[in-house]
Amino acid sequence: MLNVVFYFSLLFACWAYALAKGAAPERMGASIIGAGSIVTVLVASGPANRFASVEVGIFLVDAACLVAFLVLALRAHRYWPLWIAGLQLIGTAGHAVKLVDPEIIRRAYWFILGFWSYPMLLLIVLGTYRHQQRLKKFGVDRSWSSSWRRSGPKPETGPTG
Repeated sequence: MLNVVFYFSLLFACWAYALAKGAAPERMGASIIGAGSIVTVLVASGPANRFASVEVGIFLVDAACLVAFLVLALRAHRYWPLWIAGLQLIGTAGHAVKLVDPEIIRRAYWFILGFWSYPMLLLIVLGTYRHQQRLKKFGVDRSWSSSWRRSGPKPETGPTG
């Protein structure tokens, strides 16, 4: 129980920092982790059955978070979302480990799923800190990749007749 209180205290501190000081990618990343963590608690099996078999509800939450982080990584003009997507992939793959080997110890399954959340929080904080540093140094910090801008006909540059 103490580790849950510690994790959620850390989560809310990182989330608040990202919301207060981050740009859209940092706020979105922190919100994905925050919402995913809250929903995970809501869909987890009861204490007696927790981590005894594949946690389907947690797997679905992890898969949704993975998709969200992949989209964020592709759209954001940042490196940290790529790292978070990779860590989320490792955590999501932990469900496959339990599926392949149902005899895996509950504690190992729990560790595979939960451990990666801590480095992800650290990456959100570092991403937010780096955003603040770029703002101080350059006065601006582009949030989104230009390759995702809407394509279409370019406006004419000459006089229209």
